[in-house]
Amino acid sequence: MKKILIIIAMHIIILQISISKVSAIEPASVETYQGIDVSKWQGTIDFSQVAESGIQVVYIKATQGTNYISPTLESNYINAKANGLKIGFYHYVTARNEEEARDEAQFFASKISGKQIDCKLAMDFEEFGNLNNDEINAIGLAFIKRLEEIIGKPAIVYSNTYTARTIWNGEILNYPLWVAEYGVSEPQNNGKWEKYVGWQYSDTGQISGISGYVDRDIFTKEIFINENIEQSETLLQVEENNNNYKSITILKGDTLSEIALEYNTTVDEIANINNISNPNIIYAGESIKIPTNNYVETENDKNEEFTYIVKKGDTLSQIAQEYNTTVNIIARENNIVNPNIIYPGQRLIINTTGMGTELGHLCYKVVRGDTLYGIAKRFNTTIENLVILNNIVNPNLIYPGQCLKIRR
Repeated sequence: MKKILIIIAMHIIILQISISKVSAIEPASVETYQGIDVSKWQGTIDFSQVAESGIQVVYIKATQGTNYISPTLESNYINAKANGLKIGFYHYVTARNEEEARDEAQFFASKISGKQIDCKLAMDFEEFGNLNNDEINAIGLAFIKRLEEIIGKPAIVYSNTYTARTIWNGEILNYPLWVAEYGVSEPQNNGKWEKYVGWQYSDTGQISGISGYVDRDIFTKEIFINENIEQSETLLQVEENNNNYKSITILKGDTLSEIALEYNTTVDEIANINNISNPNIIYAGESIKIPTNNYVETENDKNEEFTYIVKKGDTLSQIAQEYNTTVNIIARENNIVNPNIIYPGQRLIINTTGMGTELGHLCYKVVRGDTLYGIAKRFNTTIENLVILNNIVNPNLIYPGQCLKIRR
C-alpha cells in the first residue's frame, strides 16, 4: 500500500511540475533589459536619475485616437534620449471601425516622424466598448498593418493576459506580445502566444527621478528594431537622399491635384514616384516624395527658420499671418496632419524661405514653373487680386525671382 501511495505521490509531483511549466509563457530570449513605460501621469521626469537607477528602456505614450498628443511626448523623448535610454513609443487605440483604426495609425506615425527610436512601436488597444471579438481583432489588425506600411518597421501588441486569452486570435497572433500581468512571478499561459518580448509586471513601481508610481517592465532583445542594440537607433521619417526629390507629409483635406499644383508638377508624376495605384486615395499623415527638378533656388530662397513655441489660444492661421508665411508651409515643415490642431508648448519650425514683407503684404519670390493661377490657389486669393496688387499687364507673364505682393 505504501508503495502504491509513493508512486501516486510521484505522479502528482511530476504532473504539478508539468502543469507549472505550461502555465507560464517564456521570454523570447534570456537576454533581458529593465524598462518603464510613461505618460503624462508621471509628470516631469528626471531621466538622469532614471538612467542611474538601472533603467535601460523607456516606452513613451505618444498619441491616442486621432487628435490627442501626449503633452509630455516631446519632453520625455528629448530628456530620455539625452540620458542614453533606449526609446519606444506606443499609441492608445480608441477606434470603433477599421477605417478609424487606419486613421489612428497615420496620426501616430505622423507625430513620431523624425524621431530616433530603438524599440518596435506598440499598439495599446484595451477598451472595447460594445465591440465583439471579430470587430476587435479586425480593428487591431487594421491599425497594426497600416502602421507597419507607413513606418516600414515591425510593430508589437500590448495586452494583458486575460485579453490575450479571451479576445485576440487569428492573424494578430503573428505580432510579438508585450504582456501585462501583475503580482505573479512570471506571466501566465494565455493559450495564444508562447513567448513575450515585454512583460509589464507592475503598475506601482517606484524609480528615482519619478514622483509617484510608474509601470515597470522587463524587455527582451527582440523588442529592439535591430536586435544589435548598439545599432538599433532608427530615424522614423523618409530621408531625402535624392536631391531631385523632397518628402512632404499629406495634410487632412489634401488631394494629389492640389499638391501637384502647389509643387509645380503633375498628379501622374507624383503617383508614379510613390507607386500610388489610385491617385484619388491618399491618407493624412503619410509621407510622399515630390520632384524638385522644376525649381531653382535663388539667393532669396536660402532657409531662414526659427522655433516658435505655441501659446494658449494660438492658431496656425494667426501664426502664419504674424510671420509672413502660410498655414500649409508651417504644417508641412512640422508634420502637422490636421492644421486645426496645435497645443500650448508645442515647438514649431517657422521657415520664411522665399518670403518678405512690404507695407503689410507678403512678398512671394516666383520660382521657375510658377503660374499666377497656382500662386493664387496656394495663398487663397484670386488671379485678379494678384494682377491689381502687382500692376501686372500680362497675367501669363511672370518670371523667376520676381517679388509678388500677397495681401496679408
